[in-house]
Amino acid sequence: MKKLLLLVAVLCLQSNVMDLNAQTSKGKPASKKAKTTEKQVKAEAPVALPAVSLKSQMDSIAYSVGLAQTQGLRDYLVSKLNVDTTYINEFIKGIIDVSKTTDKKASAYNAGILIGQQVNGQMLSGVNQEIFGKETTQSINKDLYLNGFIAGVLGKGAVMNVADAQKYVQANMEKMKDQNLEQTYKANKDAGVKFLAENKTKEGVITTASGLQYKIVTKGTGAIPTAASKVKVHYKGTLVDGTEFDSSYKRNEPTELEAGQVIKGWTEALTLMPVGSKWILYIPQELGYGSREAGPIKPFSTLIFEIELLSIEK
Repeated sequence: MKKLLLLVAVLCLQSNVMDLNAQTSKGKPASKKAKTTEKQVKAEAPVALPAVSLKSQMDSIAYSVGLAQTQGLRDYLVSKLNVDTTYINEFIKGIIDVSKTTDKKASAYNAGILIGQQVNGQMLSGVNQEIFGKETTQSINKDLYLNGFIAGVLGKGAVMNVADAQKYVQANMEKMKDQNLEQTYKANKDAGVKFLAENKTKEGVITTASGLQYKIVTKGTGAIPTAASKVKVHYKGTLVDGTEFDSSYKRNEPTELEAGQVIKGWTEALTLMPVGSKWILYIPQELGYGSREAGPIKPFSTLIFEIELLSIEK
């Protein structure tokens, strides 16, 4: 995969687009047409390949390697470089143009185009998702981002050094992420708070000092695990709106896990439950995944788990 990505990087470098004569699928020149405008030529002239003649084993190897290394390339272009495949012919022309480039100035420019595509695509998008969440349409200031990026490449003109920039990011990124996520998912968080406030007044519901709520369905009589214990459980997880997001019952197979290596709400409950118990847990977001998103579980989600502690494993 690393070799493929390296190849993709080389192939994606593009400078001036060169004009190629259209050819038929058999590799023969297309018949002459009436004169057309430049716009019509660009729209009507697909890039066609010359006829292939594999006269030796080495010829076959060269062709086969080239073909094999395109596996996954089209998806990479769309998902990582935001290439519109409507213009795939322009991409092909770029490959051909760059492959013939020997001039150092042109090579540097082509490399800039590649990095620029990555900056404008997955790099900036990744920063935005990290700060604002995966479903965001918000963005940091792109001009300032590019200003810092270019100053770093040039090695001069920056208002802080790279080490200080890294420290600032480490100290503030997570705080900004939590603040923005909390604003984005405020309704989700509020729904959980409201649910727990109403739920704690219901018959049979016990609330611990941490805020964990649980209800005993079946009272076990076995040993009680420690955080270091490996346990076997059956469970079902739902959101406060009743959406089920996981179930070992549906898989018809209990799950084995270490009591101290799960979310805090689970760890607390498991270290209170005797083997043979079946409890319903009502877990506040801070004892669950907090600001993290886990599949269908959105940030700041209150979680409900039905847990059956089957055994403590040796």
